[in-house]
Amino acid sequence: MTMENLNLPGGPMSGIVASAVEYMVDAGQRSVLFLDIMRQRGDQYREHVAQTAPHVLQYAAELIIDGRKLDEPVNYALVRIIPPKGVEIDLERRPFIVVDPRAGHGPGIGGFKADSEIGVAMKAGHPCYFIGFLPEPMPGQTIERIARAEALFIEKVISLHPKADGKPCVIGNCQAGWAVMILASLRPELFGPLIIAGAPLAYWAGVHGKYPMRYAGGLLGGSWLTALTSDLGAGKFDGAWLVQNFENQNPSNTLWTKQYNVYSKVDTEADRYLDFERWWGGHVNLNAEEIQFIVDELFIGNNLAAGKIEMTDGQTVDLRNIRSPIVVFCSKGDNVTPPQQALDWILECYADVDEIRAYGQTIVYTVHESIGHLGIFVSGGVAKKQHAEFSSNIDLIDVLPPGLYEATFEAKGEETRSSDLVVGQWVMRCEARTLDDIRAMGGNSPEDERRFAAAKRVSEMNLAAYRKFVQPWIKKMVTPQMAETMRNLHPLRLQYEVLSSRNPWMGAVRTAAEEIEEKRKPVAKDNPFLAFQEQMSKQIVHALDSWRDAQEALSETIFLNVYGSPALQAAVGIDPKSEPSRQREMPAEHRAMLERRIAELKSRMGEGGLREAAIRSLLYIGSARGMVDERSIEALRRVRRDYGGARLTLPEFKMLVREQFFMLLLDRDGALAAIPRMLPEDVAQRLAAFAMMREVLSASGEITGERASRLQRIAALFGVEAGEGPSKIAPFDPKAKAS
Repeated sequence: MTMENLNLPGGPMSGIVASAVEYMVDAGQRSVLFLDIMRQRGDQYREHVAQTAPHVLQYAAELIIDGRKLDEPVNYALVRIIPPKGVEIDLERRPFIVVDPRAGHGPGIGGFKADSEIGVAMKAGHPCYFIGFLPEPMPGQTIERIARAEALFIEKVISLHPKADGKPCVIGNCQAGWAVMILASLRPELFGPLIIAGAPLAYWAGVHGKYPMRYAGGLLGGSWLTALTSDLGAGKFDGAWLVQNFENQNPSNTLWTKQYNVYSKVDTEADRYLDFERWWGGHVNLNAEEIQFIVDELFIGNNLAAGKIEMTDGQTVDLRNIRSPIVVFCSKGDNVTPPQQALDWILECYADVDEIRAYGQTIVYTVHESIGHLGIFVSGGVAKKQHAEFSSNIDLIDVLPPGLYEATFEAKGEETRSSDLVVGQWVMRCEARTLDDIRAMGGNSPEDERRFAAAKRVSEMNLAAYRKFVQPWIKKMVTPQMAETMRNLHPLRLQYEVLSSRNPWMGAVRTAAEEIEEKRKPVAKDNPFLAFQEQMSKQIVHALDSWRDAQEALSETIFLNVYGSPALQAAVGIDPKSEPSRQREMPAEHRAMLERRIAELKSRMGEGGLREAAIRSLLYIGSARGMVDERSIEALRRVRRDYGGARLTLPEFKMLVREQFFMLLLDRDGALAAIPRMLPEDVAQRLAAFAMMREVLSASGEITGERASRLQRIAALFGVEAGEGPSKIAPFDPKAKAS
């Protein structure tokens, strides 16, 4: 071989060598800087867990109630979020209360950054409060005791805002979602709209080939393992196990992607990574009674939507008791709380949309296409879109007629009609849906229901056997000191500890990192070895994802076959030929109350004046479109603001809308025929009201088709021409009554 064959110097081989040297220098520097970030993470973890009340809220807060000082003490607290400089709060707007999940991590994720649930609510002018918790539960603390404490917290917020235009809007994230729903069913009078984000409510629901977490209880033989873990913790359940379960759902991210992303972008990713890890590593404990309730009653028992959870005072948790609008936010990309688990409780509680209306219930849901579980309440993009729109339009949601709706969002642009009526950067619509729209997302077959029912029975039997034969021995063996040692040795805690500054080797890493930062030489983006590194990373992710998919498929196959066995089902008391249905019947007392209410509304169809007639007419015309647009509601707000007369409070306006809606639902022709009797003789007043209606209806689009036909019918009832405008008419007086 000659020198010419090597193309040296200055040839292609020289370029490859130079690229290799450049890459190796960069890779070595990145490795040291990455290890130093891990050291910072470990030190941050130690500082965080040493705090009395660790949290990740990015806002100053004022303590309002310390739950440890209540008659029934809990480790929860209510704080008021102090608005940052430049944020104006309207104290007469309804307050928002964010409740964070106690699912292994510490509190604060709802106010993790400026673009957060708390941030967008304050930006919309709402006072904000936060319900968080301490790492250690109080002795004797239970889920029921926490619910009673949170009721006291909400009562306190209501008392602090006597002039607010509505009851507090409460946001329940993840595990806090089901807790908020339980409380709202027990104390419905305390709540304004509920926003339930990424919260499981129907725990058995899902589709084959996805969401394997729902099989975990059956594959482990039930909740006996939960009881064992609590006993090994001397009566406390270590939240790190919950976090580990979450991490196991995505091994490629846990074992590789999360760390690789920091390593590959070591010059820019440190702050973001450390901010998140401060929350992710803040593990908390639960009392044995708390976690056993969660697993037995919810995750394996699936008793929440079925109405089978009973409090110690005999009160039954029935989600149909909730009177506030419920906003459910879920995502197809969420493998922890998939859309079926977030929404199928509706199928269990109600036979159809008419039954939802019969309970006076308003349910709004929105399904994101791809965001993961944490992104539902962590992602800044989601906060600036979905959460910002919900916060800005919460009064729209509160006055929606009862029924089932899907919230959709359209970006506001130059072509957007009546863009001045759009509060944010998106136009929110609530489009009418039926239960078939939820069923179309997929769900369990009767065979699947029998399988989960069998798993529930097996869990109950195994737990009873454990408590009788094993638990007494475990409790005698485990001391509080042993339990604390085992908690400290948990793998998730050790990964922080071993790379902290307590490790003497990490001091050298810190010194080397400081020197490297002064002489940093990042590799060129077009370096071929960097491209090879990225390709290798993708291969590792693919391999881990393939391994996960294979494990999940195997787990599903085992669950379906074991608990689908007719012999096992018969042995535990499940009829293998049964057609289980968890749909619930309407209680006789509610049906009787409903019949009385129907008779009352029918008898009052001709009562009221111009205000009632106008609202009834708007509902009649607007229902032809099958949706409510925020622009129409904003137009109606402005009409109410600009014209004189007595002002209705938001609850009064909500009641007015609901009564007129139900009258149309019960007897549309009769309700419309009564309108002329409700109108004043003054033609100018009729013209003004009709012009107002046309203005509201046209805010979101041209009045065409069925809406135009209905407008013509209302015009005839009002005794005006459908095309008459407001230019030469008297102001609309909402107090005007028919003579």
